[in-house]
Amino acid sequence: MSYPVDEKKWPRVREMLERHDLDALVVRAPDNILYLTNYWTMKGYDLVIFPRDGDPTLLVIEPQFREAERTAWNKDVRFFRFYDAKDPRPPMVRAVEMAVDVLGERKLDARVGIELSQFSQICDRMVGEPTVYWQGYYDAFRSRCREVIDAAPLLADVDAIGE
Repeated sequence: MSYPVDEKKWPRVREMLERHDLDALVVRAPDNILYLTNYWTMKGYDLVIFPRDGDPTLLVIEPQFREAERTAWNKDVRFFRFYDAKDPRPPMVRAVEMAVDVLGERKLDARVGIELSQFSQICDRMVGEPTVYWQGYYDAFRSRCREVIDAAPLLADVDAIGE
């Protein structure tokens, strides 16, 4: 089911980005993805790049692409392969690479907020899914962005001031 765009959320998040001088947020916690796009991720691999200006980019595993297009508030929805015979790495690695590429493509790679902590409770409740952040996740963003900060507490503050 698709809900109408929450006209108050995005301006609150953009105000927080402005206040902390961030080009964009990159989030992967399912509750933050839902908060920013209205899309409920099914596997914990998906990511959102939420810029200070412009439409967010939602990255989803291929089987969920149509659902994401149908329910997400944003129009820029892209997919990465869940299984790729030519690339045996886990799908999360492909998702992170794609996110880093989107940051570069959109010139959002100066000061970026990513979830550096497990601030969200939903992440560690998805049994059997790769919901734990790994060193490669952090390193991918740190190697391609001028500065990376922890966005998890900032997102908690946005939610607290808005509702």
